[in-house]
Amino acid sequence: MPKVVSRSAVSSSTDAQPTASSAAALRVYYCICGEFILVIDKNLATLPRRKTDNAIIIRSQDSDAGKARVFKLNAVSGDPILLEREGGHERQYRFHCPRCSLAIGYQSSPPPVKSAPFLYIITGALTQMQGQVPQDAFDGENNS
Repeated sequence: MPKVVSRSAVSSSTDAQPTASSAAALRVYYCICGEFILVIDKNLATLPRRKTDNAIIIRSQDSDAGKARVFKLNAVSGDPILLEREGGHERQYRFHCPRCSLAIGYQSSPPPVKSAPFLYIITGALTQMQGQVPQDAFDGENNS
C-alpha cells in the first residue's frame, strides 16, 4: 500500500469578499537588466518625490509624520558619495543592483537598509516589467 505524504484541501468561492491581505497586493520591481530588486506594498508612482533629484521617497522608519512602508530591497551597498547641493553637501550611501551594479537608490546613513528614515529610489532605475526599460530611465539626459 502506498504511503500518503500529505493531505490538503483547497477551497475557493467567487462570492467571497476580498480580505485585507489580498487587497494589499505587493508590487515587484526589477532592475533594467532584469534582476529582482524591490518588493513593496504600494505602487512607486504614487509615492512622493524628492525635490532635489526627483528620487522616489520610501519611508523606512515609523515617525510622527507616518508609518513606514513594508518593503524588501535586494541590492548591495556601495561606497558613500558626497554630492554638492544648494546650501551644502549631502552624503549618500548608495545601493546597487547585485547583477549589473547599476545604482538603484540611496539613504542618508550607512547600511543596512532601513537604518535611515527614508530610502530614495533613483528615477528610472526600476521597472515593473522584467526586461523592459522604464519610460523615465533617460529623463534629464541630453538629447544632443
